[in-house]
Amino acid sequence: MINVTCAIIRNEENEILVVQRGKKSDHPFKWEFPGGKLKENETEEECIIREIREELSMDIVICKRLAVTDYDYGIKKIKLIPFVCDTLDELPFLTEHISYKWLDPLDLRKIDLLEADVIVSDNFLLDNLTAIVHEFKVPDQVMNAYSEEDLRSMVGNMMGRKEAEWLADSAGENTIILKKLLEYSFLKDKKLAFRASWTLSKVHDKYPHLIGSDLEVIIGSLESLDNESVQRSFLRMISMSDLNTLNQKQQGILAFHCFKMLRSGFSAIAIKAYSMEIIYKLAIIYPELANELSSTINMLQGDGSAGILARGHIILKKLAGTNKDR
Repeated sequence: MINVTCAIIRNEENEILVVQRGKKSDHPFKWEFPGGKLKENETEEECIIREIREELSMDIVICKRLAVTDYDYGIKKIKLIPFVCDTLDELPFLTEHISYKWLDPLDLRKIDLLEADVIVSDNFLLDNLTAIVHEFKVPDQVMNAYSEEDLRSMVGNMMGRKEAEWLADSAGENTIILKKLLEYSFLKDKKLAFRASWTLSKVHDKYPHLIGSDLEVIIGSLESLDNESVQRSFLRMISMSDLNTLNQKQQGILAFHCFKMLRSGFSAIAIKAYSMEIIYKLAIIYPELANELSSTINMLQGDGSAGILARGHIILKKLAGTNKDR
């Protein structure tokens, strides 16, 4: 029996990621949830996080584990261990598969999934339906009064998007929660920090004006941040902000950092994508940045991922249109 983990990855639109096997694989052209074999002395959670980074160059947050599925393919027997995960990355860099799709959960039944993955899909849909019927309830002590212990526990043990959206709404009404989410984003506990910054990005989606006063702190922290997941959330918020409201020093820090991330061979795909968008916005304010951005994007042609190259072409077209307007 081979122990294999897989991830049901949800994006911001609550779509599910599926990937397609190649012609020379054991199950040619079949679709599946991404994942892989468990290594010796590796936990199941460590396995799925590693596999998703290796196969897709994506960061995920594990929300829950579903029932294990045993399946006999004839050529092999597997124990499939599924995890429901969320991500802010939507541009997977395929290293083992030939294609990917983001699907509405109900459309999972319409594609040619691997047999074991069909069972996992059905379990997920059943679990998802149950979650809808039993609405998420916030603990009374959090609703009625702010508690540091309750909030920290809630962020650290967050099970998914619904809880994050409730916290985002709460932060919109309670500035203490908003400040605590920012504070938690800088903690050494990387799991708590990621979930806090992820929730903070949802606050920005709903109430962008509330984050404006904290942008200076967020921008000033970028160079010293060693938590890539938090940096991704921060850059996402900045990329959707009005950069004209920043002073020249902050704009300069942003330009330097984002060019550094674009030219780095170690930056995650989402970080490069958000950095590219930020520099494009800065180039509208400072046209002299346009040529440097174009050159940097062209440098990525040789070793950039397909997703980054596609994003780069879009930015180049927008730059060309901006130059024509001048």
